[in-house]
Amino acid sequence: MSLELNGKKYKLIKDYRNGYEEEQIKEKTTDYFIDFDYILGDWAYGKLRLKGFYKNTNKKVKEMNNYDNIDKYIKENCAFDCKYFILEKID
Repeated sequence: MSLELNGKKYKLIKDYRNGYEEEQIKEKTTDYFIDFDYILGDWAYGKLRLKGFYKNTNKKVKEMNNYDNIDKYIKENCAFDCKYFILEKID
């Protein structure tokens, strides 16, 4: 499944517990996320939260936004067993 956000194309690479809701994503995503290689969306208290991540080869990558650490981020910063999705930017 693919999606266009702010002129960039993304593909859905993970949809945990049906967290992917296209209309909500389109409403919430701003041009802030254009630079990121991945977008994680998680649901807490009925609200969608978004976080951007970079590939570890991206010159802008830091420990807190390195895609290699996404599982750790989900475990430590998202509600337990929440629904979420991950989008990957298509070059």
